[in-house]
Amino acid sequence: MNDRLTVAARVLLGAALGLLLASPARAASLQPVSNWGASGVPSTVSMYIYVPDKLATNPPILVLAHYCGGTASAVFGQASGIAKAADQYGFIMIVPQAVDSAGKGRCWDVGTTKSLTHDGGGDTHAIAQMVTYTIGKYQANKDRVYATGDSSGGMMTEALLAVYPDIFKGGSAFAGVPAGCWAVGASADGTWSSQCAGGSVSFTAAQWGDKVRAMYPGYSGHRGRVQLFHGDADGTISFKNQTEAIKEWTNVLGLDTNPTSTDTGLTLGSHQATRQRWKNACGYVVLEAWTSLSGDHGPSDCLFNSNVVPFLGLDKTGALDPEIEQCGSTGTGGSPGTGGSTGAGGTGGGSGSGGSSGSGGSGGNRDGGPDGRDASNGGTGGNGGTVVTGGTSGKGGTSGSGGNGSGGGAQGSGGSVNGGSSGTGGTSATGGSQGTGGSSGAPGSGGIVSSGGSVATGGNAGGGSGGTSSTGGAGGTSGSASGPGGGSEASGCACALAAKGGNTHAYASAVVSLVLLALVRRRRRRPDA
Repeated sequence: MNDRLTVAARVLLGAALGLLLASPARAASLQPVSNWGASGVPSTVSMYIYVPDKLATNPPILVLAHYCGGTASAVFGQASGIAKAADQYGFIMIVPQAVDSAGKGRCWDVGTTKSLTHDGGGDTHAIAQMVTYTIGKYQANKDRVYATGDSSGGMMTEALLAVYPDIFKGGSAFAGVPAGCWAVGASADGTWSSQCAGGSVSFTAAQWGDKVRAMYPGYSGHRGRVQLFHGDADGTISFKNQTEAIKEWTNVLGLDTNPTSTDTGLTLGSHQATRQRWKNACGYVVLEAWTSLSGDHGPSDCLFNSNVVPFLGLDKTGALDPEIEQCGSTGTGGSPGTGGSTGAGGTGGGSGSGGSSGSGGSGGNRDGGPDGRDASNGGTGGNGGTVVTGGTSGKGGTSGSGGNGSGGGAQGSGGSVNGGSSGTGGTSATGGSQGTGGSSGAPGSGGIVSSGGSVATGGNAGGGSGGTSSTGGAGGTSGSASGPGGGSEASGCACALAAKGGNTHAYASAVVSLVLLALVRRRRRRPDA
């Protein structure tokens, strides 16, 4: 009998150990990276990364940038669907985070010269260094790097495409602005522009294109494709910026003014939507613009939706970017501007007067931005903008800026825009019970996103900004949220991932304990023990 018990105990012990060894130690989760080789870039920018348990060979990279006042964990929660796609297709997600001097999430700098210049030492440069680190650390695919983000993160997405066309093969921007728009009337730190947010910044397609080309002078290679999402009822970042962004990217990508196709009657989140598409010369869609009809900021009900992954080609596992694979890597470098005053073989575009700078006004009254801060002195507008310096001599106005002096300082009225339209903040929820499994509430429209929706263990990211949040309660989920950089959080946060084999571990450990206890008792009963 004792021998039979011993054999049975050994069998159970072996089975239990097998379960322990077969189960993974932990699931993939968003992790901070302390030493990513930051050099000459803002110390307020930090790096987080999500590496799925099963990486693709030579995996692609997706940069996910947070909204104004957000955090890496909060935007990762918003993009839970993309994280699931990363698990499925094996691509890596880099999630950068920017904080202010008090350690709270801030807006991205997409307005200063250093951040809008290739390797200029700004926020964009910091993110580029994170990409370089990831390529080396994980043998990631340098030819398949992409970006996405919402609100300020959408602005960062467009800035990255403009400043680092040699790195990024595509981007999806939610409620962003054209690259360079934020520089008009920007605050000293480049994180806010009332003029751009309010939709009062407008240039010709050629002028927008020249701004982008000036961010990486001399670059003539391939330019990444662009996907734009915006609600036409956005009260924080004017929908006019969608129109201006289309002008910018059609010029940069060398596309016709009119779209190749327009689809109506589509659904985007809970709203009807239209979609415009532009194909390049070889028939690949390189610009796609979605309009959420009556959609708010974000748009909050369709952030990081299922259209993003296929547009960027992240559902493909090939070594080449899908567009490059179909069309080749020869880049147009963007079409030259049409503003040059000289014809082919001419003696150069006229320098122009640079435009008449505005009177500057009193700086306007910037009543808080999307992050709800008080900025009573308003934007710094009124210096007349950048004076156009003229076309490239002898090249027939290839830069397109020659003779366009009249566009030089069109924004010099001083920033009369009333900032983000929601500066006073909505009804800010208390965030509910923040205990284990609790959920962060969504801040009110225009209010500071308190912690960007920091995620409690197993909880849901607050993140969303605006709307009236549900109060949560222990283990509850935050209500749907909209507003500056917010977005729908109702589906919950996927960033605090539980161990995939947790229940199996507990069961196996219990079996091991019982078996060992039985063996010890048996040994004590033997006469010779």
